[in-house]
Amino acid sequence: MSSVDSFEPQIEAVEIDALQRLDRVVDQLRIEQQRLETITREDALTGLLNRTAMINDLNAEIASLAEGAEIALLYFDLDNFKPVNDTLGHPAGDRVLQTAARRLIESIRDGDRVARMGGDEFAILQINCPQPSSSRALAKRVIQRLNEAIVFDEQHVHIGVSVGVAIGPFDGDTSNELLKNADLAMYRAKQDGRGVLRYFETEMDARMQARRKLENELRLAIKNQEFELHFQPVLDLTSEKIVLCEALVRWNHPQLGRVAPDQFIPLSEKTGLIGPLGAWVLRRACQEAVTWGDDICVSVNVSPIQLRDRTLVQTVDNILDETGLKANRLELEITERSLMSNTDLTVGLLHQLRKLGVRISMDDFGTGYSSISYLRKFPFDKIKIDRSFVTGSDTSDDSAALVKMIASLGASLGVKTTAEGVETCAEMKSVRDAGCTEIQRYLLSRPISSDSIRELLHDRQTNGNAVTCEAN
Repeated sequence: MSSVDSFEPQIEAVEIDALQRLDRVVDQLRIEQQRLETITREDALTGLLNRTAMINDLNAEIASLAEGAEIALLYFDLDNFKPVNDTLGHPAGDRVLQTAARRLIESIRDGDRVARMGGDEFAILQINCPQPSSSRALAKRVIQRLNEAIVFDEQHVHIGVSVGVAIGPFDGDTSNELLKNADLAMYRAKQDGRGVLRYFETEMDARMQARRKLENELRLAIKNQEFELHFQPVLDLTSEKIVLCEALVRWNHPQLGRVAPDQFIPLSEKTGLIGPLGAWVLRRACQEAVTWGDDICVSVNVSPIQLRDRTLVQTVDNILDETGLKANRLELEITERSLMSNTDLTVGLLHQLRKLGVRISMDDFGTGYSSISYLRKFPFDKIKIDRSFVTGSDTSDDSAALVKMIASLGASLGVKTTAEGVETCAEMKSVRDAGCTEIQRYLLSRPISSDSIRELLHDRQTNGNAVTCEAN
């Protein structure tokens, strides 16, 4: 045997060992590649696809879509999720997101994909969607599942979900178009209420563009101080004196003209602009009130969004200090809607405001489901009875009884009651007889400018009663 022949088995052994090691390296590389792919496609918190992965899958499905075939993109935004984070903390919020993710997975068919798109937003890509009823059925399953209470650590958390749907290729033949249109539909669902499903419609895009334009104009208006305040007086029914004026913000746009408050105030809340706008309103209202008599107060509406701002108390204190207005001449009005979330935070904040000497009133009392229970929890100085109860109280026994009941409740709690929406002398007599302490509305005065309110107050001091009713 030659020397070469004697080395052949050794060479083969070396080659086999090298090949085995190479196989192991390849396997390790494959595992690492799969791990990296998982990381790049998976949302770390929920284990769902992430936004990038959903967009990639959406592009692939659109590219391979057969003629006549459809796909549905369902876009979800959790309702009432932010209060969970604010009241229970971010760990609780994470558990809610994880539970929502599991319920989404439980609701889909085989082949559908679920992704967390960011924050509390999710999406489902429904493949081979045979008809609209298929996506509708899926959306309803999700709405039903997410309306069920989430229970952990003896806490019962109630959220919900708003759903927007875009159908490809009709509502878009690119991932960007489908995502945008599903998001527009979801935004419309949010506007229409909790647990709502909406399909994309072309006019939604036009509305969104108009909204974005108005948002830009609103930012400029705050910067350029295009707003002004109007004031509506409140009459004490015992002394028949004007004791307070409510500040109401107005926007007179250079090109658009008068923009209705029900347009720009909700927009300012959604965009976070309510903070600077609310501070401006409070400052100007206090500046105006300083020019009135010392016995006349000013009231300012506070948004639910402002009540989530932990700096609100300091802002109010600073503005009172800057303007020189005594704290007991400032009244802050909040609605029941403001109290429906962040209860502990809001209670603490209202108590801090009361310590400053500021007065607190509940606006639109009776329009919600838990007004009476809130009166036990919150430090109110006044109840404002919603105009829906006051209107017709002179002719309707039911309305009169409701007004009397609320006025009696106020008296038993030691708080004032203001009847809103008093338009006639007969209604004024009715609410006076029911036990209300104050009235507000057009019978006394419509909202008027700063100059006009000063004239009215001066005339009131000089000439006496602002309202003359034979029925008094």
